[in-house]
Amino acid sequence: MIRLQHRNFLVLPFLICISTSQAAEFSQIRPDADTLMQLPVSSWLSNGGDLYNRNFSPLTQINTETIGQLGPVWRTHLEGSGVGAKYSGEAQPIIHEGVMYVITGADDVFALSIESGEILWSKQANLSSEISTICCGWTSRGVGFGEDKIFVGQLDGVLKALDKETGQEVWSIQAEAWEEGYTITSAPLYFNGMVISGFAGAEFAARGRVKAYNANDGSLLWTFYTVPAPGEFGSDTWPADSAAWETGGGTVWHTPAVDPELGMIYFSTGNPGPDYNGAIRAGDNLFTASIVALDVYTGEYRWHFQQVHHDLWDFDAPNPVVLFDLDYEGVPRKGLAQAGKTGWVYILDRTNGEPLVGIEERPVPQEPRQATAATQPYPVGDAFVSQTLDIPPEGFTMVNNGAIFTPFWDNPVLLRRSEANWPPSTVDPNKGVMYVCAGERQAAYATRDGVEQVESGDRYTGGSMRFAPIAVTGVVAAMDLRTNQRLWSQRWSSRCYSGLVATAGDLLFAGRNDGRFTAMDSRDGTKLWEFMTDAGVNAPPTIFEHEGEQYVTVFSAGNLLEGSSRGDSMWTFKLLEEGEETSIPLEQITPPQPNTEGLALFRQTCVFCHGLRGEGGHNGMPLEGLAAFSTDQVASIISKGQNSMPAFADTFTASQIRSIAEHVRTLNRGIPNRNSR
Repeated sequence: MIRLQHRNFLVLPFLICISTSQAAEFSQIRPDADTLMQLPVSSWLSNGGDLYNRNFSPLTQINTETIGQLGPVWRTHLEGSGVGAKYSGEAQPIIHEGVMYVITGADDVFALSIESGEILWSKQANLSSEISTICCGWTSRGVGFGEDKIFVGQLDGVLKALDKETGQEVWSIQAEAWEEGYTITSAPLYFNGMVISGFAGAEFAARGRVKAYNANDGSLLWTFYTVPAPGEFGSDTWPADSAAWETGGGTVWHTPAVDPELGMIYFSTGNPGPDYNGAIRAGDNLFTASIVALDVYTGEYRWHFQQVHHDLWDFDAPNPVVLFDLDYEGVPRKGLAQAGKTGWVYILDRTNGEPLVGIEERPVPQEPRQATAATQPYPVGDAFVSQTLDIPPEGFTMVNNGAIFTPFWDNPVLLRRSEANWPPSTVDPNKGVMYVCAGERQAAYATRDGVEQVESGDRYTGGSMRFAPIAVTGVVAAMDLRTNQRLWSQRWSSRCYSGLVATAGDLLFAGRNDGRFTAMDSRDGTKLWEFMTDAGVNAPPTIFEHEGEQYVTVFSAGNLLEGSSRGDSMWTFKLLEEGEETSIPLEQITPPQPNTEGLALFRQTCVFCHGLRGEGGHNGMPLEGLAAFSTDQVASIISKGQNSMPAFADTFTASQIRSIAEHVRTLNRGIPNRNSR
């Protein structure tokens, strides 16, 4: 049985909702609903391109025949914002009336002329360096737009509106406190006089929530909590004898989608807290690792579908949901799709949450100490990534072929961890195909016995997940939304971490961690064009038309998790006439690469405590401060040990230690761009 709960007319007591009169007022506004529903042409008004989050362009001037003529027309540096070691550039620009708006990992906002790249204005966030409740790097995935305002969610929990013409602050509110674990990494969503935002923080003893605010003044309209309090609907999926729900996670990483006709908003949720200790939170743990539908005007619950019951593996659902309309067996259906960390695409009827393509509840291996769920949902069709292992690396224990949903306890167990993470998917509404950007790696899981005493804002994992010293690979896959069958896939030598945008010209655009920006044939994945930028391309592009010409623009800024070189460049491309040269003085761009030997040794030993990219693991400190040290100083620390880190002088040769030191310093240095505009 699919575990679905439908409450289409239920007003839940744990919701803080707008009044009936307010709901009626807002239901009449809808100023931009029609515009926001349209596939973007001269504008790109929301993160994801439209209210459906399709990330699809109907433009055809740039196509499989003309792509060879695509070249850069301008590049602008964003004043060095967000080039430090801790930052990631993941924002998709929005376009309105000849102006581009983009946000950096430091939450600084820039307005650029789309004709020249000139910076028209900028607004610095001036974030406090004391912010400590950020998972996975300092980043923002975009801004919102509506009513001549730019809406900004910040890592310090501030939500604010800026005047689109000047960048001056119109209003600002402290939506949540970062000290309590709440940060905003997603682009706010504007819809019908409302600004809607989710909050990150599941790793910091937070309780998930989505909030809607009045776009005019920032006043709160409604709140939906993704973890119910005792006595509320869904609370029976949490322990009745504890306050586990108060730190239950289920936070929301991405920008929701909206169906104005149905009056519903859709999003998916993060992992329960703590991540790896299920004994503390017996039950299915609603609404974590779930797709949730609400009334967009009131925040009232409509339906949900849980992808992972009682998640133990950090198999949350951070990939944005995408809406689509297709015929199934000749019957028009309103669909929803979401690419999971499980490696499956979940395809549902968005009117009620029922599967459009079969999903089966199947028994899974059990571990009583983890209070494991008896069954898990298995979508019919293909996974877009591998879900089992063949041979474990030396020193790692594999159980049940490393298959998905294999439980664990205190002894580390190696599993295949293949996933679609934050980078968004795209749907071609003409083909009925979803394109997924993903990665494949191996992780060893273990828990810590006992109950942690935590407060909101404390690091809260309940165990550990460490990655095996095996190269991470990437996958770009095309999935048929009518059958959930994989049509084609491309395997990359590094994780796909940019998100994707498809076009009616049969193109699929993606960024690469090494700085390449790539266009593929969306029909079979064949690479057709590639351009080397000056930093990692870890953000989805934006495509638009201006004065009869089609443009493609992308943020090249790098990413902490991928270890890609940092930068601050906006690149914009169009079709060039034969013999036409770009005005940008382009020399050969080759972003610095880490020490190869040092990288291998770091992944074998250091990654367990310090994280794959030096971001800090569950047992070790972040390494960003070592960028200011000399190679000799870092080598000395590795050799002699420091604090809780043992000495490695007897483990590695002096040459090996120096290689590791060189890699660590490269990994954590904000690398400036090498070219001038």
